[in-house]
Formats: sequence, structure tokens, C-alpha cells
Amino acid sequence: MSCPVKETPVLTGKEAKQFTQEMDKPKSYSTEEKAQMKKARKIFQQNGVFL
Repeated sequence: MSCPVKETPVLTGKEAKQFTQEMDKPKSYSTEEKAQMKKARKIFQQNGVFL
């Protein structure tokens, strides 16, 4: 049996400003990190694990 979905908390004040700033500056990944993520994704797909 599934559980009921809880309400999403609303960010206010300092937390809201911090969240907005982080969303405006997405993290950039190095070429090596991207290659590692692609390799992991391929393994997940081969094993039938879809995240």
C-alpha cells in the first residue's frame, strides 16, 4: 500500500534566497566527471536500474 504524499515545504527568507542563488549558478562538471557519469548511466541501463 502506498503512503500519502506530504506537502512540499515552502522556502522563505534566507533559505529562499540561498536556493535561488544556487539555481541561478548550476554546477559545471569537468570532462572526466561527465565521462564517469555516462559510464555509470550505461551500467544502470544494462542492469535495468533506471534512476
